[in-house]
Amino acid sequence: MFLISLVLEGSTVRDDTWKYKNDMTFTNTNSNDDLEQFAHGDLGIAEIVLQLRELRLTSLENRNRLNNPPKLPSRKVLQSIVEGLGAALFPNRLGLPDLKEESLDYFVGHTLDVVLRDLVKQVELELNFIKDTYDQCADAQKVSLNQKHTEAEKVVKTFAFMLPTIRQLLDTDVKAAFEGDPAARSIDEVLVCYPGILAIIHYRLANALHNLGLPLIARMISEIAHSITGIDIHPGATIAESFFIDHGTGVVIGETAIIGKHVRIYQAVTLGAKRFPEDESGRLIKGNARHPIVEDDVVIYAGATILGRITIGKGSAIGGNVWLTRSVPPNSNITQAQMLSIPQSPLDVREESGSAKKALQNH
Repeated sequence: MFLISLVLEGSTVRDDTWKYKNDMTFTNTNSNDDLEQFAHGDLGIAEIVLQLRELRLTSLENRNRLNNPPKLPSRKVLQSIVEGLGAALFPNRLGLPDLKEESLDYFVGHTLDVVLRDLVKQVELELNFIKDTYDQCADAQKVSLNQKHTEAEKVVKTFAFMLPTIRQLLDTDVKAAFEGDPAARSIDEVLVCYPGILAIIHYRLANALHNLGLPLIARMISEIAHSITGIDIHPGATIAESFFIDHGTGVVIGETAIIGKHVRIYQAVTLGAKRFPEDESGRLIKGNARHPIVEDDVVIYAGATILGRITIGKGSAIGGNVWLTRSVPPNSNITQAQMLSIPQSPLDVREESGSAKKALQNH
């Protein structure tokens, strides 16, 4: 905003040359000579604009996007959509403060009508992006706007019919948080105060969209929650009912993690990958199952790091600050002291030594 104000104050911009829109963008309707206007004030803005343009065009050319690069969904719009969906799912607690019982259905219907229409537009953007990026449609530019809109509407309608199921899952998550935290005074307090619940609401919505073939929108929604709560749940993770994250800051749950029912985890827990296999060309292999499986009724305490495609057996408790790269049987009680007393195999030692050496070389 500072730079924009500076430009506008330091130059006599003609209304028909640079048009400022509500979405914080400028449209250039005249020739490049108009950049000379920004030379006023001796701030060098014209030269900076030209250099940035050159870098932008070079980047687009390197990514084969020089002509009409596809627009991406808007993080700001998606944040508004998620807030609206939360209000529709829980109108008494996340909706308007002065809602009356007789107007709840109208509020829910109106809110859904607004946010789902907005979501259709964002889905259209992602579908265009997917077709351009992965070349799934050779004649992507020839597909009519009506066809794209219809496809987006079908996806959003399917998502809309998933909302009651998402509400049911969230009810179990809220109940698990209330029952699992002695400091919780009410279900309502959990719903409106707990960052873990906010992150899970975003995850449940993002996961549904991810499963409908919208990974970009889903990831953007999960990252909105990440930036607010410090809880990073990949929308591709599979999480069953009654999931509770207590405190939450620093929690990381990877894309291929599978979490069973009635699982409780605390702050700074990581369910991550142990290693990142590469293909023949040295590129990371994507999509392989590389994150832990956590079975039902498991508790993972603060600071625990669980890596690789291992299984934490049903009913187990993983103590604070444990570093775990091996599967454990059901009803295990793993503590940091136990892990320190277990000798590593030569293979584990070589792997960790090699990883440390590689990290130092890349530092």
